[in-house]
Amino acid sequence: MNGKEKLINNIIEMLEKGNLQEIIYIMGSKKEIIKRNLIAGISRGVGIGIGVSIISAMLISFLQRIVTLNIPILGEYISDIVSIVEKSK
Repeated sequence: MNGKEKLINNIIEMLEKGNLQEIIYIMGSKKEIIKRNLIAGISRGVGIGIGVSIISAMLISFLQRIVTLNIPILGEYISDIVSIVEKSK
């Protein structure tokens, strides 16, 4: 094998390792692009919804615990916020 053949073989191996064939197939197929983006968008939306729900539940729980500490000014303000949130449920 001469130097050019070695170089070509190295390039072929690198392209095979990088899954170039799959990338070319995906980029060429509009249906595949739409399908992947739709699934990715739905997944992100569900993840954001679950994350916001968990964080807001933790925040409300934290605020309720602060109210029980009976800190004068802060406790009244937070109790108003918690009552508003609970009424909106």
